[in-house]
Amino acid sequence: MDNEYNYYKPESEVEPVTEEFEEVIEEAEPAMGGAQEGIKLKKQKKQKKIPKVVSVACLALIFGTISGSAMWTTNFALGKMLGTDVRKISAAGKTNTEVYSTKLNHSSSVTTSDISDVVERAMPSIVSITNLSLQEVQSFFGGSYAQEIQSSGSGIIIGQNETELLLVTNNHVIEGSNTLTVSFVDETSVKAYVKGTDSEKDLAVIAVSLEDISDDTMEEIAVATLGDSSALKVGEPAIAIGNALGYGQSVTTGIVSATQRALGGNSEENVNNSVKYVQTDAAINPGNSGGALLNINGEVIGINTVKVNADAVEGMGYAIPVSDVSDIITALMNKTTRTKVDEEERGYIGIEGLDVNSQSAQLYSMPTGVFVSKVMEGGAAEKAGITKGNIITKFDGTRVESMEALKSQLEYYKAGETVEVTIQVSGRNGEYSEEVLEMTLGEISQK
Repeated sequence: MDNEYNYYKPESEVEPVTEEFEEVIEEAEPAMGGAQEGIKLKKQKKQKKIPKVVSVACLALIFGTISGSAMWTTNFALGKMLGTDVRKISAAGKTNTEVYSTKLNHSSSVTTSDISDVVERAMPSIVSITNLSLQEVQSFFGGSYAQEIQSSGSGIIIGQNETELLLVTNNHVIEGSNTLTVSFVDETSVKAYVKGTDSEKDLAVIAVSLEDISDDTMEEIAVATLGDSSALKVGEPAIAIGNALGYGQSVTTGIVSATQRALGGNSEENVNNSVKYVQTDAAINPGNSGGALLNINGEVIGINTVKVNADAVEGMGYAIPVSDVSDIITALMNKTTRTKVDEEERGYIGIEGLDVNSQSAQLYSMPTGVFVSKVMEGGAAEKAGITKGNIITKFDGTRVESMEALKSQLEYYKAGETVEVTIQVSGRNGEYSEEVLEMTLGEISQK
């Protein structure tokens, strides 16, 4: 048959055995022992007549010996070429397939027990966060009223100073909070306070007073170990832990699907396109935000933040890579812990402003922030040197991306406090230059 899948070749077309393979066979021959003698017996003529039954039995014995020896010889030869040792394999009680598979998968294999061990070590450093906030709700008759809204998220214990336990989470988890509550691994709950936020990177650090944490709880909790997200490889295991749907801590597993991934507009939360994320197929659901994405060593490699919310998409979640934002987290940890100030004592800057989001910034070649559309006469902004057309980009070192975000920050500052405000000033050619001003916040009458 003239068939490309017919492996039969006439004797004349058979390729000669290479010298290298002959040397391997010769090396194996002494170990074959009686098998070679069996082969010789086959070639010798029998001088004595042997009973038929005995002859059949002997032939079966000889065939088995020859087959076993041939198989051993083949394995030995292949072992030499592939770098394995048949004698070692036999001694270990494993087949070639088992050993070859072990060599391939030894460094990357992950078992259920591995994951459970990682989770057991990491769980004491993960917390649940409950945010009670007031939101304006439109009534049926056209008016509005304030309604208390409860939302859930997660956080990671990242440090401790002399008086506080420090936790990192997403800014959108704690944004607009009236009251923040943190629940630890032993299910005890304490009140938390905002340490610092960065709305651009969607990061926040919150603090819990050590005086509010019992000795028993301190024994149960732990500070997380941060890993190197810059060393991540696509395909390596990933474990997500968080307060999914507010039901309490849960675990999902998957792999690192991609690194340095930019997001578009189909995500569940508002995200900044300048941030590059770790993509994973480990399920990240509402409530997981602010929780930990771990590697197989139990190190935090990302802060879970968002998932793609589309009918045709499944298994695409994202986390902020910790190595990219370590400096920001450190800066937020060193800020002064603040509590909300009563409205009568609250400080004001005296402006009206418009949001410059990423789309507007790209369209009009402007920095993102708050565009000052009006400056109140005699207000804090005017006294600091802010004029109409300036864009406020930072307040007390924290990024400002909207008027609402700026108002939320001012809720933690008293009238009379002096803070640094960063603005962008437009030049003649439409280019912007940065200036940092000191501003003393005004009273409510200067709003």
